[in-house]
Amino acid sequence: MLPPLPIIAPLTADIRLAYVLQHFRLAFPAAPEITIGYTDAHVQIVEGSGQFFAQTQPYPPAPNQREWRGQSLPFFFDAEPAKPLLELLPQQRVLIHADIISAAFYLLSGWQEFFSEERDRHGRFPYAASVQQQYGFVAVPVVNYYFDVLKTAVEHATGVPLRQRRWAHDAPFAAFITHDIDNLRSAWKAPAKSALQRRDWRGFGQQLWRHYTQPDAWDNLALVRETVAAYGAKSTFFFLPEHRPGANGTPNADYSVVKVWPRIAPALADSEVGLHGSIGRAVQGANLKSEEHRLQACLQGQVAGIRFHYLGWEPRITPGIVHTLRLSYDSTLGFAEHFGFRNSYCHPFQPFDFSQGQAYDFLEIPLNVMDATLYHPNYLKLAADEILPALQPLFEQIERFGGVCTVLWHNENFDPANEHNGPQQFHTIMEYLRSRRVAFVNGQDICATVS
Repeated sequence: MLPPLPIIAPLTADIRLAYVLQHFRLAFPAAPEITIGYTDAHVQIVEGSGQFFAQTQPYPPAPNQREWRGQSLPFFFDAEPAKPLLELLPQQRVLIHADIISAAFYLLSGWQEFFSEERDRHGRFPYAASVQQQYGFVAVPVVNYYFDVLKTAVEHATGVPLRQRRWAHDAPFAAFITHDIDNLRSAWKAPAKSALQRRDWRGFGQQLWRHYTQPDAWDNLALVRETVAAYGAKSTFFFLPEHRPGANGTPNADYSVVKVWPRIAPALADSEVGLHGSIGRAVQGANLKSEEHRLQACLQGQVAGIRFHYLGWEPRITPGIVHTLRLSYDSTLGFAEHFGFRNSYCHPFQPFDFSQGQAYDFLEIPLNVMDATLYHPNYLKLAADEILPALQPLFEQIERFGGVCTVLWHNENFDPANEHNGPQQFHTIMEYLRSRRVAFVNGQDICATVS
């Protein structure tokens, strides 16, 4: 059942403005301190949201389309679409005719999924119910474009050019390469089942023999780490501490992390390790805390980050759980059904606490590309040679704004038997990213850079 809405803090214009400007200044850390607001400010925004944020409707009126920097963009809460976006006023003041503060708050805060009643069979807010799908902008970081409008206005008002945040060695953008470790022992099952269905008894027997006498093809963590390291990149591994299925029968890990840890730990070397919260834990804080302790016992140290299994995330509950665990970051927020930007932003950000009317203190590192999304029969079903052409415009958008490209490639998809979204497709993506002089980072690097 969908949890009821909690008590919501009054989301005044000042609260919304503070949350948005907090992230604008994270994106442009050297931005001069000038007044930005709805009245009597150096950069003044025409208010267009009316009473929308005093209600609980998940969706605002349809946006207007405007051109900015050669890109057609949706502008929500745009009360004066016939007027130019920017109007220069006397005394170095600037007027922005579209309410980009309200629009940025709506998208960045995840308002639509917090107030929507739509959930899929895994309890997730579905892409099909999103404004990104409805208006066709899932692969465009619209909030970054809103910030570019605001940046231009600030530059007009101050005469000071603003530079967006840069990464190590002045890299134009960053890439966060991650692996959810769901399975280590199950590579044999699908071919064995296929042989059994064909009544290929010899083939079935060969699969059983290999299973009991040879390492599983998915027990490959050293291969994963070495493959990533060959590009000068770092791997972050998210481990599932629960091997029993979820209450709804959905599988968790096919291994016990406590039992296998002494054997697999050397394969990880000094890689970052995060918690992969199991099925149901996105709404079960006490059980998730137990899983965290289990993984910490393996590591003999703290866990910095989390991603939930099946991208489980209940916006009314999960952020509070992550906050309570005092984790530094989460990297769950992406749509399983489509690559792109679930919150229409290509930078890490702090999720919004609707009960307190302020940002949470952990960082969300959005998930942009997941291997399963690209080929799964319920998702995009891209051919192998269609993957990079489909993703390249997304990568270009992230590079344009100096953001972070988060890639999830499961260890099982480093199996050479996978020719659809397998190792060759991963190599193609990594070669492209390296060619663009990306900074390869892990979650703790990102937290240190953004804080």
